[in-house]
Amino acid sequence: MADPIKRLPVLPAERALKVIAGRWKPIILYHLFDGPRRLSDLKRQMPEISQKVLIQQLREMEEHGIVHREVYRQVPPRVDYSATPLGLSLEPVLLALCDWGRHHAAELDDLDRLADCAVMPPRRRAEAQRMPAGGTRLPVGQA
Repeated sequence: MADPIKRLPVLPAERALKVIAGRWKPIILYHLFDGPRRLSDLKRQMPEISQKVLIQQLREMEEHGIVHREVYRQVPPRVDYSATPLGLSLEPVLLALCDWGRHHAAELDDLDRLADCAVMPPRRRAEAQRMPAGGTRLPVGQA
């Protein structure tokens, strides 16, 4: 396999987008922001993703240093996935992207089709629900 660092773009913004690009990576990270998860837990939380794609996305994120894979030598074998400090540093980035996407939908009068931000951890979701409609975030139920 080619070195993942060599495949990354040289422009910082493009590099960041490449690392988090994909339908599932932000959602996987969201689940890992609150602590380590086993593969079966992640699969249960995202039933629409195939196990093959889940493993592929986790491996890519591990190669890029944003996910850590811990293998416990026991019977049956146990593997936990967790966000690294570098991965955890993406939380405000993903929340900002969520806010921007909500703002973009509002500007295009498309809020009625917008889903909740899956990247918003439960503690931030509760905070967003308390924020006034004129704030930077819309209440989750209105998205």
